[in-house]
Amino acid sequence: MGKAVIVAGRMADPTHIELEEALTGILGKVEVVVRAVDTTQPDARDILDLISTLPAGTRTKEDIDRQIAEERSSWGEP
Repeated sequence: MGKAVIVAGRMADPTHIELEEALTGILGKVEVVVRAVDTTQPDARDILDLISTLPAGTRTKEDIDRQIAEERSSWGEP
């Protein structure tokens, strides 16, 4: 079995694949494995809608700043 190469492409029709880049150095019979690729991207509004449904936090700015300062002081000198 030879070296495997992964190249993006698209099914042009049920028996033809269009590759996004040329394959050089490969001649003769090949075995093709096709895996569908999910190209959908989550919409930023969907993420913001999700965040807006979360309950509001109860920590104060001072509490958060104190925790950050404690964590940084535990690192020691660089």
